[in-house]
Amino acid sequence: MNRWMPFEWIAALRFLREGRMQTLFIIAGVSVGIAVIVFMSALLTGLQANLTKRVLSSQSHITLQPRDEIARPLRLGGDDLELPIMQMPLQRVRSIDQWQGLVRVLQDDPGIVAVSPVATGSALAVRGDATRAVSIVGIEPDSYFRIVRLPDNIVAGTVRLSSQDIVIGTELARYLGIGVGDRLTLTAGARTSGALTVTAIFDLGSRPVNERYVYIPLRTAQSLLDLIGGVTSIELTIADVYAAETVARRLQPMTGAAAYSWIATNAQFFSAVQAQSLSSGVIRLFVALSVALGIASVLVVSVIQRSKDIGILRAMGTSRGQTLRIFLIQGALIGLVGSVVGSILGAGGLLLFHDHVRQADGSELIPLVLERSLFAAAALLATLTGVLAAMAPALRASRLDPVVAIRG
Repeated sequence: MNRWMPFEWIAALRFLREGRMQTLFIIAGVSVGIAVIVFMSALLTGLQANLTKRVLSSQSHITLQPRDEIARPLRLGGDDLELPIMQMPLQRVRSIDQWQGLVRVLQDDPGIVAVSPVATGSALAVRGDATRAVSIVGIEPDSYFRIVRLPDNIVAGTVRLSSQDIVIGTELARYLGIGVGDRLTLTAGARTSGALTVTAIFDLGSRPVNERYVYIPLRTAQSLLDLIGGVTSIELTIADVYAAETVARRLQPMTGAAAYSWIATNAQFFSAVQAQSLSSGVIRLFVALSVALGIASVLVVSVIQRSKDIGILRAMGTSRGQTLRIFLIQGALIGLVGSVVGSILGAGGLLLFHDHVRQADGSELIPLVLERSLFAAAALLATLTGVLAAMAPALRASRLDPVVAIRG
């Protein structure tokens, strides 16, 4: 079989076999480094996916709202003089102009997955003598549930939203002392909804949301908020959640509405995720550098130990290029084998972590995310690192003078 191999491969494999202990130790070092990179990368990916899922479980990726009314200077009664006092207009509940046509345009956008009109406003939830300030969310269930997976977070009852139905959160239900099938009243200004029947109770994993949000049909909300035929916002879900800010900037001039992305709304959370990714990247960089230095040091020692062998090979007609490739192949093989072993170790560590590190209720702490691309990237990184690390000793070997090497 060896006779069908190129000369450089035969020599590289023989050198690795002859320095068996050195080869095993450096492969072990590379494996540990790659295992750390795989473990940290998968763990960070799972953590970010889990946090992002929690943040987006109760909100859209992008929200379009009417622009705020502009402050105007006060004027004197009958002349053109202006007072240096700016009076802010009252920010009342307003509808988006021509929202039906805007929804159709957004639905045709290839980057947008789901579009849903929503009517929101403040109200009081009344149950006997108990009252609670709440935020009304008037929705069309078919479109809205593609954005906020409310049915997946129901803890009691079944989501049903006819004209006299309401869905509330666990904290609000506990405060008002009501359950599925009970009735409550919503009051917004001078308008009252009448008795609404609680058909389901949700838990979106956020106490403020569970305590404040109530979901009712869009038409009921429009009537209660005096928004007949209008909506206060258009909620969007896009294909790439991390491109939300870019898409929001693109939609703002196109629609004439104010566009807010979940990234801008949750700026502190997104900054924390970015800082976490940066720190993880720095750690992986130093691990990769340690792997490269380990490979380079072993190959430098190998060049020194095999100077006579290299000199003999050069004297027998081996070119500088072939000598260079022998050591580059060694570096690549060490990196590749180390990446395979390290990927197995990293995946095994992730499985053990996922099985044994759990929350108090036994549910998973962090989702297990094992993507093929991660292992492919680890193999590519280790192989390239091995080749680059082998460059210096390979150049040293190729420049050896055969006569000097044999005499030495």
